[in-house]
Amino acid sequence: MTTNSSIHDNTAKRAESESFNASAFSISLTVKDLAASLAWYHDVLGFPIDRKIEREGKLRSVALKAGNARISINQDDGAKGWTRIKGEGFSLNITTEQNIDKIANRIKELGGILDTEPADMPWGARAFRLKDPDGYKLAISSPRPA
Repeated sequence: MTTNSSIHDNTAKRAESESFNASAFSISLTVKDLAASLAWYHDVLGFPIDRKIEREGKLRSVALKAGNARISINQDDGAKGWTRIKGEGFSLNITTEQNIDKIANRIKELGGILDTEPADMPWGARAFRLKDPDGYKLAISSPRPA
């Protein structure tokens, strides 16, 4: 068990050394239907395919990469039950320098459904929200044009 004094000591030590500095971020998602999710992330959202992984001659995972953002989608094997809920409790936040309205319109033209239309946010971004086929939530934003 960690005590409050040990948390404080660790924070002080970290402050004395260099803070963590990531250069990229990736996430791995378990999906119910790999083909449907691949079509959504690649064809609708526009993520290029970086790598496909097969096991025993069957597609099991696909890595998609757009700039420094990487998403891996993996076929659920059902070991934890086919009806378990995915995508609850977090959202993926993706930032781009591209025009948010054009991205949102392209997604809608390709059959994607937005949870929110692009809007200016109080913190200086322009953003919209949507969900993938498994219910994983995404927020896509860019700096608001001047």
